[in-house]
Amino acid sequence: MRIVMIGSGYVGLVSGACFADFGHDVICVDKMPEKIDALKNGQIPIFEPGLDVIVSTNAKAGRLSFTTDLKTAVADADVVFIAVGTPSRRGDGHADLGYVYAAAKEIAAAITSFTVIVTKSTVPVGTGDEVERIIREENPTADFAVVSNPEFLREGAAIDDFKRPDRIVVGLSDERARPVMTEVYRPLYLNQSPLLFTTRRTSELIKYAANAFLAMKITFINEIADLCEKVGGDVQDVSRGIGLDGRIGSKFLHAGPGYGGSCFPKDTLALAKTAQDYDSPVRLIEATISVNDNRKRAMGRKVIAAAGGDIRGKKVAVLGLTFKPNTDDMRDSPAITVIQTLQDAGAKVTAYDPEGMANAKPLIEGIDYAQGPYEAAQDADALVIVTEWNQFRALDLARLKSTMKSPVLVDLRNIYRADEVTAHGFSYSSIGRSEQ
Repeated sequence: MRIVMIGSGYVGLVSGACFADFGHDVICVDKMPEKIDALKNGQIPIFEPGLDVIVSTNAKAGRLSFTTDLKTAVADADVVFIAVGTPSRRGDGHADLGYVYAAAKEIAAAITSFTVIVTKSTVPVGTGDEVERIIREENPTADFAVVSNPEFLREGAAIDDFKRPDRIVVGLSDERARPVMTEVYRPLYLNQSPLLFTTRRTSELIKYAANAFLAMKITFINEIADLCEKVGGDVQDVSRGIGLDGRIGSKFLHAGPGYGGSCFPKDTLALAKTAQDYDSPVRLIEATISVNDNRKRAMGRKVIAAAGGDIRGKKVAVLGLTFKPNTDDMRDSPAITVIQTLQDAGAKVTAYDPEGMANAKPLIEGIDYAQGPYEAAQDADALVIVTEWNQFRALDLARLKSTMKSPVLVDLRNIYRADEVTAHGFSYSSIGRSEQ
């Protein structure tokens, strides 16, 4: 099929490359000439394991191309995906749909025959209705169907998630779109990935409900971790104990410094705002947002307490800046707030991250960057692990202790055993564990 992907960011580029890998003819469109030029030259603007190979392979095969010319691309398309950003709107927290609606207007002027227009961006309930209205208003003679097809990609594992999905959700109001979308996903459907057809509004809500539930699960175990510290429990054992219940499951029950990233913070907020607008508030999600916001700063205070309660003029080494490993995404990363809390208390911060430092520099001012974990730890009064990159899981503790001014290790991801760390002479703090 001839597929156009409008937006060559995280979702658009991964989805477009994977569709091309299925054998479809895919054109990725973006407004930014420099991004398109880079992609044409094989330069990937984001870090996602395996993406460079899949883009290069399909570009060479002629199935994947890049352009800034939306009109020409859309004119010949069977399916047009809208995969542009929907950031939180300043002032009220609602999803900013400006890019989605602008894309809809341009699509309306470009379509020449029956076209299925698919919203892949994460959008609030009712957005598909508005996209349809805009296109009809801009081009009353256009022959099209608007579909909702949310993405469920995890950064760092996006290609595998796309090719082996738990489910494919398609929301439609025009039955002509059903066989088209079935053909788009035929390679996955043949592998028995569940293809769930719903109404358009239901599909839009599924995406928000899924992300909100996962965010709530993370926040739940973080609150249990705090309780474990007060009563002498071990949150990792609690996680195992409840996660073995098939009704609960073990995923997203890992205590840490709070959730971040491009999805959970903005999607929980957008869902809460939408629910308020419809006079059907989601109190659990509102509490999740509040608890998570407060937690990030509390983690900064935890580091200060571990370092003796006063860190003015002291050096703190921070390992990990991205919101999770295997990505360079800094959006709403807990590290940002943790570092700001340390700076507010007068600390001097040196940080290291394998992939995120370039994106961190515009977001975090007044810190130094190191070329590795041991350089970051040089003469540090405390070291804090914020992101659980694999290279931080087996640090040479003897070397670390010898390079630090004071052997204080704060492990916000629970990747070490307390006895292992304290045996090397460290003062060790982790999350929700009684052996501290």
